[in-house]
Amino acid sequence: MITNWIQKNKLGMIGLLVGAVAGFAYWKFIGCASGTCMITAKPLNSSLYGALMGYLLFSMFKQEAK
Repeated sequence: MITNWIQKNKLGMIGLLVGAVAGFAYWKFIGCASGTCMITAKPLNSSLYGALMGYLLFSMFKQEAK
């Protein structure tokens, strides 16, 4: 059951991973100098936001079975 769900959402899971890494890299290398930015002030926020955006971006390319 879980394996079936993972197979159906494989592209979204890859997007989660890529987005989280990209969000963390954005925090690490660009970040927020003043510390008042909601998303990029903390690495957790930046990684979660990146994971969400990655999932949404990658899941756009998911093909539905007819």
